[in-house]
Amino acid sequence: MAKKIIWEPSRTLHEFRLLPGLTTPECVHEQISLKTPLVYTKEGERPFILNTPLISAAMQSVSGERMGIALAREGGLAFVYCSQAIESQAAMIKTIKNHKAGFVVPRTVHRGATIHELYQLSQEHQCSIFPVIDDNGLFLGLITKNDYDRKKHATMHVTERMIPREQLEVGIEVTDLKTANNLLVETHQSVLPIVDKNNRLLYLVFRKDLRGHLGRPNEVVDSKKRLLSAAAINTHDYKERVPALVEAGVDVLALDSSDGFSFYQKETLEWMTSNYPDIPVIGGNIITPEGFNYLVESGARGIKVGMGGGSICITQEQKGTGRGLATSVIEVVKARDAYFKKTGKYIPVWADGGIGTAKEITIALALGADGVMMGRYFARMDESPTEKVTLNNRVMKPYWGEGAARAREWKNNRYHQSKFVEGVEGFVEYAGKLKENLDETLAKIRSSMSSCGCGTIQEFHEKAELEIVSALSIREGMVHDVYLPNPENSAYNYN
Repeated sequence: MAKKIIWEPSRTLHEFRLLPGLTTPECVHEQISLKTPLVYTKEGERPFILNTPLISAAMQSVSGERMGIALAREGGLAFVYCSQAIESQAAMIKTIKNHKAGFVVPRTVHRGATIHELYQLSQEHQCSIFPVIDDNGLFLGLITKNDYDRKKHATMHVTERMIPREQLEVGIEVTDLKTANNLLVETHQSVLPIVDKNNRLLYLVFRKDLRGHLGRPNEVVDSKKRLLSAAAINTHDYKERVPALVEAGVDVLALDSSDGFSFYQKETLEWMTSNYPDIPVIGGNIITPEGFNYLVESGARGIKVGMGGGSICITQEQKGTGRGLATSVIEVVKARDAYFKKTGKYIPVWADGGIGTAKEITIALALGADGVMMGRYFARMDESPTEKVTLNNRVMKPYWGEGAARAREWKNNRYHQSKFVEGVEGFVEYAGKLKENLDETLAKIRSSMSSCGCGTIQEFHEKAELEIVSALSIREGMVHDVYLPNPENSAYNYN
């Protein structure tokens, strides 16, 4: 007989409904905060707080550099997939870090360069503004695409066409974005060079980035006002991959595995703790309290929960391993709370697998998750890495799991065996821009929290009341007994 048999069936998020609580002025939509911790931070460290409790899955069809930029600007985070060459993953992280860039570390051009060389450099790196420096890194001036004709001035030196330092407003050792903004407001410049007291160039601050920042109050940034970035790693080539990602500027890492309750994750986490103690790592995936405790004791500072529930995942069907996500979250949250009570360390829990609607996100949060990781939801967006296709007059985007044959072509894929697949490949209906979809999803989450009388996610954990519903009750809660001439335009959608 088996060592242990649990006769109570595991539950899915679909089986729960929230009971309303008293809505007060403190928990109306405008007052509700969706801030949540991404990882445990040590004393003295800058906390990693997301303004949106959503992260995108580390999948080839979901989380590239465009998703990393778009989601960080809306308060969430995308985990750039690791089933690719180390160099290309590091390049994606670097692109994310340099995108918004309140304070940008710019590409420079030496004073001896010609306009022809400058033009080639601009084409290679897709840059239109270059600071000109001398051998000692001293700032001499700026040259933009409007300051030269690539054919007429090809043999001239950049110093002959640049705007000299003396004609520019600069910031001397400015570290605050508001101060930089005030300086820009007083000039007609589109960019503000930041130098040290010896006139060595430090950064550039762009007016367009300041406007973008003001229009994105939820974006998550580091101490230099650069977008936060995150990447997945595996347990095979981490000793080579992690240094490249750290050099590129990665802020947070996550171990990408369908089964994280393993010695290999322990080994990786301990290596990270010894070599890169300031880079927090999220471990997982796990579905039991034992798995939680094992990874946390090994050094994980966040935990992904879920196995086999993803829309394109067939782990449960292929291997018979897995658990309903609701039960997984409930059990792991108990372990998290016990660990917090024992140690004072709060380890955030991220529900992962089969979550695609605001209803499911809300139930996961109410059950104790600090946020959710999603694949299919984000795969439908403009910003996912795949191209749109038309099937049967419907616009779709390709979607495949990391356990599918297509992703497993990468030699160090998370499924480190080659005898069978654990995922499938298909299509999801194109949904448009991330921001438009996300705004609607977050409005629904806030509405649910308001109905439950909760103004924060922590309060949601403490106050939420849920009950299991029957199959008939689920059916009753959906549209029924009416004719919908065009159901695709109904209010019932995936956001």
